[in-house]
Amino acid sequence: MLAEAKPILVVAKAEQAKPTAIANDVQAWRAVQERDRRYDGMFVYAVKSTGVYCRPSCASRRPRREMVEFFEQPQQAERAGFRSCLRCRPTELNGEREMPQVITRVCRFIDDIIDEGPTLDRLAEVAGVSPFHLQRSFKGALGVSPRQYAELKRFLRFKSRLQKGDDVTTAMYEAGFSGPSRLYERSTSAMGMTPSAYRSGAPGQRIRYTLANSALGRVLIAATDKGVCAVRIGDSDKQLEATLRDEFAKAEIARDDRELASYVRDIVGAAEGKGIAHQIPLDIRHTAFQWKVWQALRKIKLGETRSYQQVAKAIGEPRAVRAVANACAANPVALVIPCHRVVRNDGQKGGYRWGVERKKQLLEKEKERSKK
Repeated sequence: MLAEAKPILVVAKAEQAKPTAIANDVQAWRAVQERDRRYDGMFVYAVKSTGVYCRPSCASRRPRREMVEFFEQPQQAERAGFRSCLRCRPTELNGEREMPQVITRVCRFIDDIIDEGPTLDRLAEVAGVSPFHLQRSFKGALGVSPRQYAELKRFLRFKSRLQKGDDVTTAMYEAGFSGPSRLYERSTSAMGMTPSAYRSGAPGQRIRYTLANSALGRVLIAATDKGVCAVRIGDSDKQLEATLRDEFAKAEIARDDRELASYVRDIVGAAEGKGIAHQIPLDIRHTAFQWKVWQALRKIKLGETRSYQQVAKAIGEPRAVRAVANACAANPVALVIPCHRVVRNDGQKGGYRWGVERKKQLLEKEKERSKK
């Protein structure tokens, strides 16, 4: 039941005074009387005379106050002997059966009006749930909030405009940024460099690389003065080199086998199942979420694996399984960050950027090494 000692946080509409919590049954009853859908997902009310529990916004006839009980979760109402309303279907809202479709609808809405910077309240109206419930469900599914999703989409549009030849100012406004302050505030963590540097192909950056044989095939290792920025596995030196030069078209790129010899020794050893030295310095682009995932991957011990769901739980985002998988796929330094140690929930190997056979081979080698 709702308890005064355990308030439920609520986000109200921007044009109204914002209550900070439902602290008691009086406030909950008011929400029910007004059929206020902003509170859907925050609690349910049960009617003693019918044995049914509903969402606050349910269109059914309002019961007498003395016949109503409040519960924070549908499961609590069911344990008390009530059944779900067939009209408003509160278990579908709170049980998340509808939420994938709701989140998809919200994402499409953001994509369509990204220039307007939609507020959480407006998105909640599109979703048909409370702002709090949308925020929680959206982040649980994608690993980012609706605001962060919109920002990411603007960055992707911005980068696309730069690649097509727009100047920074034009690309900024075409992507939906209202001014340079927000753009430059986030650009380094999201892009690894300033917008001007990205548009110019990273001019002036000094990148050294080397190629070596490994148990998994040819390995390209690239580093800046700060640390390793790329580790890629393949069969063709020419293709590996071309990919590096395409990404940093105007950087100062040169082969230097001697300077990177220590990195080669450690990384080639990792390809043989020996694990990787955590002290290898890195200079990689990442979002805050990606870094959380990659840090969790580096904690997986040699010879062990984790499922995507287990990694999501380890970083405190248990429902961000798909986002964890995307972060693994975006790993720019194979072997150094052991994304190969993440497998599917059913134990199957799952995908791997450098080939499933390589992933299988690597895991087998690490398992053998861990037993010695």
